[in-house]
Amino acid sequence: MLNSLAVIDCGTNTFNLLIVNIHENGSFSKVYNTRISVRLGEGTINQGYLAPLPFQRGLSAIETFENEIKRFQVKKTLAFATSAIRDAKNGREFARLVLEKFGIAIQIIDGNREANLIAYGVMAAVNDIGRRSLIMDIGGGSTEFIIVENGQILWKHSFDLGAARIMERFKPSERMQKQEADAIKTYLKLKLEPLIVELASLPCTELIGSSGAFDSLIEMIHGEMGGEALAENKTEYSLDLSNYQTISKKIQTSNLQERRKIKGLIAMRIDMIVVSCLMIDFVLSEFGLNGFRVSTYSLKEGALIDYLRNNSRTFD
Repeated sequence: MLNSLAVIDCGTNTFNLLIVNIHENGSFSKVYNTRISVRLGEGTINQGYLAPLPFQRGLSAIETFENEIKRFQVKKTLAFATSAIRDAKNGREFARLVLEKFGIAIQIIDGNREANLIAYGVMAAVNDIGRRSLIMDIGGGSTEFIIVENGQILWKHSFDLGAARIMERFKPSERMQKQEADAIKTYLKLKLEPLIVELASLPCTELIGSSGAFDSLIEMIHGEMGGEALAENKTEYSLDLSNYQTISKKIQTSNLQERRKIKGLIAMRIDMIVVSCLMIDFVLSEFGLNGFRVSTYSLKEGALIDYLRNNSRTFD
């Protein structure tokens, strides 16, 4: 018997929908995958509530997803909300309205659960994580770091250091200035102290990036430098550090108009990619990581894998 399942990831910047078919042997194949830019935290992410316009954008995205779920005759839908919704005073109201209007029950998960699901997705996507590795998932509201080795999670933490939060806090210039970048790096060093302490005793050799910003790096290296393109059937990529550094420098020294011309950089990431690259630079440099891989699986795939481990594959 073949069953279909949908996973919705209600992130701070982007809502994602994944629809898969589940096979008898427990494997899955993607049927449909899409994302909608919602920018839930626009203007208020550090004030702890969702403003009316982003709130409505979120509901509209769910309505679009519901139509796709019906079109594909999906039997089971899992939905998760992360940083922006869990921290917002009206986050539970958003979840209530989604259930009332569309019959979709959103699980508002804490940072610990979010990190677990990300790790499950990455470990399913990336081969040979025998050596100790640092997973990094940059969201709009939070950034998760997970230390893994031999298929085991050794340590994890969710930091309120998403790209949207940092953008709103520091309001950097369109072309980021050195003093602005230095101020953000100082802030990162302060806020990431738990990670710095942990990596002193559990040093890692490579960074494994997960989620949107890292996918964009693959696409930009392909578009600008002829690197490998993202492919539907490929779940991990190795990044050449010199190629990454070339793209990162180009991003961090450009203004909005110049970034619009970078091949492979999609419109929804044009502003926040600067902070994302700065954060990646900081992590690579601060911890002396000499390997860099990207996982195309993240929270939604991890949630799917976790569900299949713990539940029947029949959704009737």
